[in-house]
Amino acid sequence: MKALIVSAAGEQPRIADVVLPPVGPGEVRVRIRAAGVCHSDLSMVNGTLAPSYPLVLGHEAAGVVIEVGPEGAGGPVAVGDHVVLNWAPPCRECWHCTHGEPWLCAEGGRPSVPRGHLATGEATHVTLGLGALAEEVVVPSHAVVPVPADIPADVAALLGCAVLTATGAVNRTAEVRAGQSVVVIGLGGVGLAALIAARSAGADPVIGVDLNEAKRDLAVAAGATHFLVSDDTTAKGVRALTGGRGADHAIECAGRAVTIGTAWRATRRGGQVTVVGMGARNDMVSLSALDIFHSARTLRSSVYGSSDPDRDLPALAAAVHDGTVDLTPLITDRISLEAAPDAFDRMSRGLGARSVVLFD
Repeated sequence: MKALIVSAAGEQPRIADVVLPPVGPGEVRVRIRAAGVCHSDLSMVNGTLAPSYPLVLGHEAAGVVIEVGPEGAGGPVAVGDHVVLNWAPPCRECWHCTHGEPWLCAEGGRPSVPRGHLATGEATHVTLGLGALAEEVVVPSHAVVPVPADIPADVAALLGCAVLTATGAVNRTAEVRAGQSVVVIGLGGVGLAALIAARSAGADPVIGVDLNEAKRDLAVAAGATHFLVSDDTTAKGVRALTGGRGADHAIECAGRAVTIGTAWRATRRGGQVTVVGMGARNDMVSLSALDIFHSARTLRSSVYGSSDPDRDLPALAAAVHDGTVDLTPLITDRISLEAAPDAFDRMSRGLGARSVVLFD
């Protein structure tokens, strides 16, 4: 099958022929219909997350189950089911899983795992246990979640990463309430999804912040009441829109020390900063001890939106299915697998929102 791979950190992604292993007990084979190009994939390409190579990219996808393991051991899914892939399926047995924190599962979220090989025979690894920028995947049956078949594949693909992460960050981690003010910093796919979630929660104002002025229209389409171009005056601009206090909530989606600092300064005393973006190990955040005490702000991260995919993905899919949530503003480019390397380049330059590879 065809897949998008990267052979070493810093190299350009390319299309290659990959051979998947047979479907074993407790596994399923999924024909991918659509897959998003996510910033976490870019972190695999540039080596930020230190995966093993050669690596099949991709982890945000939707498809159809075409085979289940021996003796029909496909778990809760069957051949023909439309599913969303889950890159962090909880084991349900570790300490975190048994204490109500499945998003912190000790078994999930590894940058890469070995699976399959190139046509040349060289062993390959797959991103976050999936490797979904490919025509097919073989994954554990608990790494897929059934969704209604009539949800468009490009929209369904986003549910498994960008939308679940952002919606969970707003609703579960930050617990945004109606009437509270929210600023979202960094308007890629996750940031724009956070704007949609904040608006749906009844937040007002909802302020979008990005380095790129071209994101203004995307931010407004996603529900922002105001848009600011990120610079040294961003925090001051947010305070001007929130009665001089600062926002009740800042949702940081860029994963950089500088934007985390901006989020901190843009939040009111007693407010909450939620870091969603995944940053580099050596990008250090500095806060003074006095500021931490005096501001009484809370700084925390949101891993996978503090969500339980088996519970929250079906709820999101239902909201999309009945029209309660519109995710179309998140997709700016629908592309072929061959065009995916260019999507990585656009993403690295901060252009557009989500690029989605369509296989159908």
